[in-house]
Amino acid sequence: MIMKRQFRNLRDDTKKRIAQSLRGRTFSDSHKQAISDAMRQYWATIPYRPSENNENNNQNDETSMQTTSTN
Repeated sequence: MIMKRQFRNLRDDTKKRIAQSLRGRTFSDSHKQAISDAMRQYWATIPYRPSENNENNNQNDETSMQTTSTN
């Protein structure tokens, strides 16, 4: 069963395993750009993990910012 990522934050040991598996690969510049564009789109859909200290506090990102108008 494949689990979908739920949060952006990963443990350090997981990051090391991913880096080790990707080490030594080479890609063309156009392929690198395509990967970069796809990853930007992907990460835009993954939320940050709420911190244990501030689970109920809003984060200062675009989705939680409120706009006020001064007339």
